[in-house]
Parts: sequence; C-alpha cells; structure tokens
Amino acid sequence: MATTTIVTALLVLAALVALLVVNLKERVVVVDRDDGDLPIAGFPHESFETLLQRFVSSDGYVDYERWHGDADARRQLDEYLAAVAGLSPENAPERFPTERDALAYWMYAYNAYVIWSVLDKWPLESVTDVAAPLEIVKGLGFFYRRRFSFGGEYLSLYHVENEIIRKQYRDPRIHFVLNCGSESCPTLRPELPTGDELLRFLEHSTDEFLSDPKHVEIDHDARRIRLSAIFKMYKSDFVDDLRAQGLPSDRGPVAWVEATAPDDVRDELVRARDYVVDYRDFDWALNSQ
Repeated sequence: MATTTIVTALLVLAALVALLVVNLKERVVVVDRDDGDLPIAGFPHESFETLLQRFVSSDGYVDYERWHGDADARRQLDEYLAAVAGLSPENAPERFPTERDALAYWMYAYNAYVIWSVLDKWPLESVTDVAAPLEIVKGLGFFYRRRFSFGGEYLSLYHVENEIIRKQYRDPRIHFVLNCGSESCPTLRPELPTGDELLRFLEHSTDEFLSDPKHVEIDHDARRIRLSAIFKMYKSDFVDDLRAQGLPSDRGPVAWVEATAPDDVRDELVRARDYVVDYRDFDWALNSQ
C-alpha cells in the first residue's frame, strides 16, 4: 500500500512538472521602450482613450478588423503600452497621487493588453483560441501563460486581475470595467477617467451592467432570477463587500445586486426575493463588431 501511494504521488508530481514545462511562461515584448518618450508627469491615458473612441461602438463592441488593418492605430496602441511597460504605481508612485489613479492604471492597462493580444493573434473567434500547449482550463494561454510588462515587471493578466486589482483594491465594481474581450464581459467604454472622476465612472458602469437584462434578468412568470456568470465566478468579492457594509450576505451575490442596483431594478428584485437564482454560462465569444 505504501509503495502504491508513493508511486501515485510521483506520477502526479511528474504530471505537474510536465505541465509546467510545456506551459512555460511566454514573455511578450510589445515594443522596445524609449525613456525619452515617457511623459514628464502623470500618465498618458488620453492616447488609449482616443483609440477606443475610434474603434469601439456605442454598445461596447470592438472593430478589431479595422484596427488590425490600421498600422498607425496599432503603433499608437504600442506607444501607450510602452508607457505601461515603463511606468506603474510600483516603480513611479509619484505619477499616481491617489489610490484611484493607481486603480485606473491597472484597469486600463489590463484592457489595453487584452486588445493588443487579440490584434496580435488576429483573426480570432475567442480569446480562448490563444491556447496554451496544454489548455487544462479555458483562458490559460491568453490570461496566464503570456506575460506583459507593467512598470518593468512581467505579469500575466490573471495576476494583474486577481493579485493586484481584486486583492489590493477590494471593490467589486471593477468587474464592470475590466474587459476580457468576451461577450459576457461588461461593455468596453471609450472614457478613461482618473482621480475623483473614476468613482463616478465605476458607479455608472455598475448601474449600466445591473440594468441590462443580459446580466440581471428577472423572470416573474418563471419565478427565476438569472445573473451574469461574473457573479458566480467572483462570488466572494460581492459577499465580502456586503459584509464590509454590514449587510446580510446569506443570499449571496443577488443580495449585493439588490443593494447596489438602480431603484427600478432594486424594486423588482425585492418582489423576487423568494425566486430561484440561476447563473448564466460564460460566453467566451469575442466582443467583435
């Protein structure tokens, strides 16, 4: 019995080592950085904002085909990401005077690298098409294996989302701004506010997401509430926020939606408190026009 246990443990270890070797980190250099091109102060989100205004529709879909075919626009995105690669709240905190400025950097840089990665691998039907050699979970190749520079440190998108944005800022409203390039993600918006304006942006993004029946559907006939998969994937963020506010959390994310949604949606949810709560499947189809 002991020998069998040892052999099994060794086989599991060998499998894990093989997985790590096959799925070695892929360091991605978007463009060689020139320190002379960096701004003297602050951070140049305006250049990325201009690109979003050109290539993102009012309902948040990206014209990747046109963006991919526009060499100047791709160069402008490279230049923005060169600034991301050179500066961050970690290595240049003086450029991000408030926590909101730092959060804006991480969210917008994340979204920019998602778009760049889609353009880099274009054409795609889904970000999951950028697969690791052993894609044991969806998104492993796109979000974990590829590493991008943030202030000189090479990080995966998975790390930026989970270890920095979620862990350090603990604001579940970020889930309505971070865009993973997929249909089930929140609307990609062309505005990139910082400082105090970021708070209003988070509030507006949240109201818009919670008011969309695609993400929060209340079916009175079937006595069911259908929530976006985001509420299931990040359940702990919403539950923790309820507890931080001193609100009951036993009903899970639907209680957070009820407490946070605009009045008309909240009133409907109050009527539906005894309904069954379901979660939609996550749709990985690309958010492409």
